[in-house]
Amino acid sequence: SRLSSRYARRQSLLLSVSSSIQKDPFKGPSRTIAPWNYKVLAAWMSLVTAVSLFENFMVMLVTYKFKQLRQPLNYIIVNLSLADFLVSLIGGSISVMTNYHGYFFLGTWACVLEGFAVTFLGIVALWSLAILAFERFFVICRPLGNIRLRGKHAALGLLFVWTFSFIWTIPPVLGWSSYTVSKIGTTCEPNWYSGDPHDHTFIITFFTTCFILPLSVIIVCYGKLLRKLRKVSNTHGRLGNARKPERQVSRMVVVMIVAFMVAWTPYAVFSVIVTAHPNIYLDPRLAAAPAFFAKTAAVYNPIIYVFMNKQFRKCLMVLLSCSESTTVEVNQTTERAGMTGESNTGEMSAIAARIPIARSALQKSDEQQSDSSAYAQLPIPENKVCPM
Repeated sequence: SRLSSRYARRQSLLLSVSSSIQKDPFKGPSRTIAPWNYKVLAAWMSLVTAVSLFENFMVMLVTYKFKQLRQPLNYIIVNLSLADFLVSLIGGSISVMTNYHGYFFLGTWACVLEGFAVTFLGIVALWSLAILAFERFFVICRPLGNIRLRGKHAALGLLFVWTFSFIWTIPPVLGWSSYTVSKIGTTCEPNWYSGDPHDHTFIITFFTTCFILPLSVIIVCYGKLLRKLRKVSNTHGRLGNARKPERQVSRMVVVMIVAFMVAWTPYAVFSVIVTAHPNIYLDPRLAAAPAFFAKTAAVYNPIIYVFMNKQFRKCLMVLLSCSESTTVEVNQTTERAGMTGESNTGEMSAIAARIPIARSALQKSDEQQSDSSAYAQLPIPENKVCPM
C-alpha cells in the first residue's frame, strides 16, 4: 500500500511536470497542435516576409535614386515603407524561425523584443496612413489658406508618428501590462488575456489611441477631401472629363479605407473580445489568425500607396531597366504656360493647383457666356491623379 501510494504520487508529479513543460511555450511545442500547422505558418511567413522586404526596399531605393520623388507628400509614404520593412525584417524573420521550430525557442527576452518591435512599428505604419490622409486633405482642401505643405511640416508629421507610437508601446516593457507569447506559442504580442484591471486600462487606452483615433482621422480627412472634389466636379458637370479625377480619387480612397479595415479590424476586434472575456476559449490557430493576417499589410501597402502611383511606377520601371537616367518625364501632355512646372511637385499638389483655377474659369465663363472656351482650360492629365 505504501509503495503504491508513493508510486501514485510520483506519477502525479511526473504528469504535472509534463503538463507544465507542454504549456510553457519556451520549453517546447504545444502537443495540442499538429506539427504540420507550424510548418505551414513558417512557409507562409517566409513568403510574406520575402515579398514585403523586396517591395519596401524597392520603394526606398527608387526614392533615393530619383530626386523628383523626394517631395514633402512622399516623406510619409517612404516612412510607411520603412516601418513595413523593419516589421518584416524583425518580426517576420523571428516568426519564420519560431514557427519552423514549433515554439518560441529564443526565450523571454526575444519575446519582449519581438512584441515591442512589431507592435511599435505596426503602430508607426498605422499612424503613417492617418498622417498621409491628413496631408492629402491639407494639400487639396487647404484649410489654412495659402499655407502649403513644406518639408518642415512633413518632418513634424514623421516626428509625431514615431514619438506617439513609442509612447503607447513602451509601457508594457516598463510594467504597465506586458508582452507575452500568443496562444499559438510562436509569436509575442500585448497581453490581451490578462484579467488584471490594471492591464485592462492599458488595453482600452491603447485601442483608443492606436486604432480608433487614426481610423477617425482617415475617415474624416478622406471624407472632406472627396466632398471637396465632388463639389468642384459638380460645379463643372457640363465637362465630361471634369468628373474623371473625382471618380479616380474616390476609387483610390475606397481601396485605402477597405485595406486599412481588412488588415487591422480583425485584430482590433479580437483584442477587445479577449480583453472583455479573458477566460474565453479560442482555438490557438483561430486566435493567431488576426495577427498573422495583419502582418500581410506590409505586402499590399506598397502596392496600394506606391506602385499604384504613376510617378513612382515610371521611376521604378526606369530603375529595373537599368537605365542611368535619374529623371523621368511624368507629364506627357501639353499644358498652358505656367503649369508645366508641376510635373515634379507631386500629383496631389497638381490636383490642388487646378481646383481654384477651375473655379475662376467657371466665373469667367458665366460672365462672358462662353462655356466652351472656359471649359477647354480644365482638363486634368490622368497621370496626375492616380497616385494619391
